[in-house]
Amino acid sequence: MQEEEGRQPLFVAATRAASTGVPPRVSLSSSTGRRRSSISANSTARAPATVSSASGSRAPFRFLPRFWSARQSDAAARGAAEATPLLDLDASSSASSSSSSSCTTSYSYGTQQQLLHDDSNSELANHPQQKCGRMAPSSSSPAHLHPAQSSGAASAAAGAPPPPIRARHSAPDLSDMDEHGPAGFGGHHALIQLQDETLNVYGYRRSRARTAAVLVLSVLTGGVLRLLLHWYPEWFVRLTASKCALSRCDHVLVRDDHQNVVFRPVHRLEAKQCGQKELALPGGAGHTLWVAHLRFFTYRKLKYLWHPHNRCFSTISQLESDLPLSHFHSASTNAQFGLSHGEAAQRMHTYGPNLIEVKLKPLAVLLFREAITPFYIFQVFSVTVWYMDNYAYFASIIVLMSVMSISLDVYQMRKQERKLRSMVHTHETVHVLRDGGQVLELSSAELVPGDILLIPPRGCVLQCDAVLLNGTVIVNEAMLTGESMPITKVALPESDDDHQTEFSFKEHSKHVLYCGTQVLQTRYYAGKHVQAFVLRTAYSTLKGQLVRSIMYPKPVDFRFTKDLFKFVGFLASIAAFGFLYTVVVMYTRGATLWKMVIRSLDIITIVVPPALPAAMSIGIFAAQLRLRAKQIFCISPSTINTCGAINTVCFDKTGTLTEDGLDFNCLRAVHNCEFGREFGNELHDFCTDELPQNGELLKAVATCHSLTRIDKELNGDPLDLVLFRKTGWIMDEPTESAVVDETSMYDMLQPTVLRSPPLHSAVESDVELAIIRQFTFSSSLQRMAVVVHNPNEDSHIHHLYCKGAPEKIASLCVPETVPNDFQTYVDNYAQHGYRLIAVASRALNMNYVKVQKVKREQAECDLTMLGLIVMENRLKKQTTGVINQLNRAKIRTVMITGDNLLTAMSVARECGIIRPNKRSFLLEATKTHDGQTHLTLKQSVSSSEEVLEFDENVSFYDAEQGTGGGVSGSGVGKLFNNNNGDGRIAESTYHVAVSGPTLSIICEQYPEMLERLVCVCDVYARMSPDQKQMLVNQLQDVGYTVAMCGDGANDCAALKAAHAGISLSEAEASIAAPFTSKVADIRCVPTIIREGRAALVTSFGVFKYMAGYSLTQFVTILQLYWLNTNLTDFQFLYIDLALVTLVSLFFGYTPACERLSRTAPPTRLLSLASMLSVVGQLSIIAFFQVFAFIYTSWQPWFVPYAVPIGPETEDRRSMQGTAVFCVSMFQYIMLAIIYSKGFPYRRPLYSNKPLCISLLLVAILSVVICVQPPEFFIERLEFDPIPYIEYRLLLLILALLSGVLCYLYENFVIDLLILNVHEKRKKHKQLLAGSSTSAPFERLLMSVGNEPAWLRLHTSTTSPNLGSLVQHQQQQNHSARSAITTETE
Repeated sequence: MQEEEGRQPLFVAATRAASTGVPPRVSLSSSTGRRRSSISANSTARAPATVSSASGSRAPFRFLPRFWSARQSDAAARGAAEATPLLDLDASSSASSSSSSSCTTSYSYGTQQQLLHDDSNSELANHPQQKCGRMAPSSSSPAHLHPAQSSGAASAAAGAPPPPIRARHSAPDLSDMDEHGPAGFGGHHALIQLQDETLNVYGYRRSRARTAAVLVLSVLTGGVLRLLLHWYPEWFVRLTASKCALSRCDHVLVRDDHQNVVFRPVHRLEAKQCGQKELALPGGAGHTLWVAHLRFFTYRKLKYLWHPHNRCFSTISQLESDLPLSHFHSASTNAQFGLSHGEAAQRMHTYGPNLIEVKLKPLAVLLFREAITPFYIFQVFSVTVWYMDNYAYFASIIVLMSVMSISLDVYQMRKQERKLRSMVHTHETVHVLRDGGQVLELSSAELVPGDILLIPPRGCVLQCDAVLLNGTVIVNEAMLTGESMPITKVALPESDDDHQTEFSFKEHSKHVLYCGTQVLQTRYYAGKHVQAFVLRTAYSTLKGQLVRSIMYPKPVDFRFTKDLFKFVGFLASIAAFGFLYTVVVMYTRGATLWKMVIRSLDIITIVVPPALPAAMSIGIFAAQLRLRAKQIFCISPSTINTCGAINTVCFDKTGTLTEDGLDFNCLRAVHNCEFGREFGNELHDFCTDELPQNGELLKAVATCHSLTRIDKELNGDPLDLVLFRKTGWIMDEPTESAVVDETSMYDMLQPTVLRSPPLHSAVESDVELAIIRQFTFSSSLQRMAVVVHNPNEDSHIHHLYCKGAPEKIASLCVPETVPNDFQTYVDNYAQHGYRLIAVASRALNMNYVKVQKVKREQAECDLTMLGLIVMENRLKKQTTGVINQLNRAKIRTVMITGDNLLTAMSVARECGIIRPNKRSFLLEATKTHDGQTHLTLKQSVSSSEEVLEFDENVSFYDAEQGTGGGVSGSGVGKLFNNNNGDGRIAESTYHVAVSGPTLSIICEQYPEMLERLVCVCDVYARMSPDQKQMLVNQLQDVGYTVAMCGDGANDCAALKAAHAGISLSEAEASIAAPFTSKVADIRCVPTIIREGRAALVTSFGVFKYMAGYSLTQFVTILQLYWLNTNLTDFQFLYIDLALVTLVSLFFGYTPACERLSRTAPPTRLLSLASMLSVVGQLSIIAFFQVFAFIYTSWQPWFVPYAVPIGPETEDRRSMQGTAVFCVSMFQYIMLAIIYSKGFPYRRPLYSNKPLCISLLLVAILSVVICVQPPEFFIERLEFDPIPYIEYRLLLLILALLSGVLCYLYENFVIDLLILNVHEKRKKHKQLLAGSSTSAPFERLLMSVGNEPAWLRLHTSTTSPNLGSLVQHQQQQNHSARSAITTETE
């Protein structure tokens, strides 16, 4: 009874407490550990609380039932069940990626929802007052807080949000394993919704008797049963465990979205075994549950804890996802104390050590795991059959090859493990506050959430995620984002927006120091430490999540892998036919049972070639080497094949398409005039004499930045650097003159001081400004601001300078201070591709203390517009050519940027993303007078002449037509015509551009538009990082294979979401994306696509070659079985080792073609073309072999094969066997030549020198063996030689004729008729018919790609003033398309 109760949640077990005498204890405490409440409850009887407290110690509030006495507290300890040791977080886990997040309510970790599937017998059903996992303070509640509790944990618990796990009853819509089973198994299944995947968790209890029975059967079957159970873990679970509720299970079966299954033990950790009275469990809303034991399991480096209130397993990040801001403010107030030693020890048992370790698996384990894969087990079976059939040489070579293949795979895995380990493994000594404010020096592995971490002034790498409590910290986040620009982090303000009560990683990222980032510098009061609150440790950190995504990558959702197994099944069906054929022939020939069995099994072993694994991976391996030589590094080789199917590439603008730095172009200051405020003339230099208001615009530009001086070098945003250097001002250390009188009595935070240069102005003395407070740049707010003080002014007068996006700054200004033609100037500059920065100011009449506490939204309002700064963002010289190359290859290019919409469109036109022969539209959201939001569609007229001139200067080689030259006006239409002979008819005839705010409105109010919009919209501006990720996911949802190319922080989420993320970074390896290019321009994009296409085509070619080789040998063996003989050992060896394995190993070294083809390679192995190719080649090969077999028997010199009688040693020599072997040698070589075809995805065959040399050598050797074999060859190959050279030459001619027919069949029937004619017509018909076999984006484009009429249904359409020009341009485009269509026809 005691053991059974130990498995129940504590608040449920209270109903049984009377019979056991053990009152369950549930304690709630704030996670700072300063205050705790112990709650004991019974569902039927309660007594008033007994409160006792002492100053400076935790005062427990006990709620005891009337019939419980004080002496019964000792019995509580006896109610705990036996313990299980703490599980190592690095215990073996299954492969795939997942990341922790929070719940359905909007929290900082993303979206999380957990559904408990239960029935009427569920224990949770007995507590209806617990809605969505909450402890509702009702009269029937098993445990609640006493009203007398005050402050800290008490007040927070009473009104705090619940833990973010929602539970509800619902019938699971899952088959078989998802069923509840018999009564009493309620809560057997749960869904855990993480940020990017869903986990299905099932509860089980292991049966010792059933496990022992499986072990005995495994021994009796020689391990075969255990091997099958390893391949099919669901079978293992069914045989060894029984279903039960999650609250009582000792094992869980976890299944992810990709159907990966793992069976994990549930561990039970007792407080007494850890030397503790209680263990800490995160309870949500900043509270802590103090429990006698913990139940948990680990999965992919994360710990899933059982929550007794919510009755479900959750990650620590989920349980702590709803932390209120007051939680950190309280920690900041009590920062001088820190955790006690006991509290830190309790948390260490719950959270585990703070280590991101990539443990190197023992080589023996790696080898064993690789060796028990189905393919190698089949190899063991094959080798066993061959040894039994006395094929000792051949079997030994296959064993050697298999060992080499396994060793190569293990070497690659170990190399990747070492590389990842060296990249992420760090360990440092840190200083924390503990035990009443003592500064302790600890190993970073001993950090626990809740610790107060002291940040050294400079030169450390952060080992956890932490919230900055005071001061400012300048960090380098290149490890996480690939962007090495210093970033300033500021302390979490004491007060935040009224609507923002919970901490959010998204909203408060500027206050968070992330694990893996390098601290460059800290700033705080003189002699005081910068403090941070440790929030997440180990694999729960952002760095930990990124590392897990590399360790457990998402399976490549690629049809090639699925088709691979189906194709093997097709070959297996052929082998089954061969098996039956062998049995029948051997039986009719009177063969012994032993020989019949051996020969039947031998024909099966021919199906899977021995060199298949090594040959399949050699293309990817070679592509990775070629990429490395071009300074492109890949940490996920499996992604290379996926790159071959990319049809859409998304680009960031600044730093990716354009130069990193911006060049100052001019400025326009706002002047006062008699008719209001207006812009002055363009100024190309800052000069106070020519600026209004005593150079306020100059002061704003000189101070409003986040620059810092590190080792006497200015560091910061390149834009800020350019502008600050243009002003000529000087950043210096503070002097006494900069100290404000009012604050001189306080310990003042040392400000950044900026001085104007000497003799900067003839009318004003030198100016000195101190930056008192900084509001850092926020991509969501699109602005930054600083508060400065001039020591020459009154101490109560401060100035706020703000800069940012023009439309955002204008909205914050007093309307009277904004020129009437403000938007006209902004649009004019933006349409010419300039980047604009608006600058505004405000005088703050408040003292220093108020300045430090004022809310940002209260300070950044009622501004006065000062002017516009015009920056020139030049395209990188390589951008235009790359975009043009991708467009010619029919790869869609999309721009995603945070810049102004008109600027983005201008850059898109300049680089070629917006094409001159297509109309372009702006989709904007506008608010009417009644407050409603309407969408407006505006047509934009591009400067077509400029773009056409650019197109004319582009010289390229047309890979399809073999012609070169520039693109003329008619050539433009030819490049971008919808039906230009490449089979792609689903293409938009217009462009749409949209901004991030408009996209948000569409997602909320017009969700039905979204799928169609992403198919035609090519320019996205003012996009936040989350919107970039959402867009990439949406493109994937409509069927695009997406690559994302960016340069760092704002693109990190999108890089991870794309099929292939490409980071432009100086680091050799970054965990921000699978690909990292050290060459910081987009030339890497077509290179990666070309290498991906080459690797994909190589994989197809290798597999078809291996399949053709197996079937060729299969046909040969069937004929020899008819004679009751077989190939000799050395004949097998020559074919498999010299003709096949040697050639296949060099298959992947054919370089990628230097130009991207207009047509993408096929991605389906089980396509009509692939199947007809293999079947057709088999038919031609079989015909010539059978002809040689029969024609040899008709010759007058032919001597029939004599079957050995009795125990006589088997003699396999036969003239027919010699003839068939001679013909088949050249057929293997011709298959290699046919399937190593290069054009148009790989360079010609002769560019692969190792393969050419290998083919030449084996061809010469084969000619010698066929025409004039030396005696040594005759003896070793056990030939029954053909007596006449004329017939031997005839066999050579037959072989060559067979090769020519195979080559013609592949090139004309498969490539020309099937791929170029039949497949394109079939695709055309499917698209016109709206078939579901077409990609979703193709079907969408067929319906909306010709005209934007569907957009006009949701919008009001306006056109620019140049209406006639628009109409003229449309007519020109229509005429060009008609002309091209006629030309094509």
